[in-house]
Amino acid sequence: MTLDFLGVLPVPPLARKNDSRRSIDFAQNDRLVRHMADGGIRRLIYGGNALLYHITLADYEPLLDWLSGLKSEFLVIPSAGPSYGRAMDQAPLLRKHRFPCVMVLPCGDPRDARGLEQGLREIGDACEGPLLAYLKDENNFGADKEAGLDAVARLIDSGVCVGVKYAVVRDDPSKDKYLESLLRRVDRSKVISGIGERPAICHMRDFKLQGFTTGSGCIAPRLSNQIFEACMRRDYDAAEQLRAEFLLLEDLRDTWGPSKVLHFATALAGLSDTGPILPYSSPLSAEQLEQLKGAAQTLLARNAASMMAAR
Repeated sequence: MTLDFLGVLPVPPLARKNDSRRSIDFAQNDRLVRHMADGGIRRLIYGGNALLYHITLADYEPLLDWLSGLKSEFLVIPSAGPSYGRAMDQAPLLRKHRFPCVMVLPCGDPRDARGLEQGLREIGDACEGPLLAYLKDENNFGADKEAGLDAVARLIDSGVCVGVKYAVVRDDPSKDKYLESLLRRVDRSKVISGIGERPAICHMRDFKLQGFTTGSGCIAPRLSNQIFEACMRRDYDAAEQLRAEFLLLEDLRDTWGPSKVLHFATALAGLSDTGPILPYSSPLSAEQLEQLKGAAQTLLARNAASMMAAR
């Protein structure tokens, strides 16, 4: 597939076996990928929800092998980092597969705009391919916000980065001076709304972004695609009605942790036995799992009803 960000880009969890290594369970991950494909998904980003912040190099190589096997059917974007050293260690493995781009996970360690720019240039050279930048908060590219956005723009202009996953959370996503400042520097076709369904409609309507990432859409891929389709035809009322289906699960993700909740919600929906969760996350309590089960199964049922209605 041609690399573009026009559409829905799920960010799935990564199923693991209940063994001493918590090794990756590729059969269970295949189950979830098939479910998303049935809902019309053709783009995948494996990153934060897969807890690739904490993946070992021993697990990273077979993960890339598996993801490479999906490239004939999907546009697959793996992640690297978040540290410079980890990304450079991962680069030789990434070079073997020639993914359309590699998302660099945001770093919270000591950094500044010029240093990050240099690091991403070296990571791109080592990967021998383009990168996807990730803005999760206004300080991801250093304390000087404008200098950070200037660095992002230079990385885009030079071809080191082909896009930006924009995931800065706002109480009101329609009021976002930082995003406005980014879009004065970077063509909006290269910026993905990166925080799921909650701000996606606003980002597509008010900021003219062309696509959005989703976590809950791994459970309800058809509904996520319908939100995108409604936004493309500018039927924002229909998009808002569809978005409402996601809010119960999204509220739990915001309360207990987005990646952790999605990991267990996927299993509770019966889509994939995602298994144990990696440190530094901990399991949900029995009471939380019971509450989450209702939310996950309700969303899955709504997705199934939508797919049946389309037949």
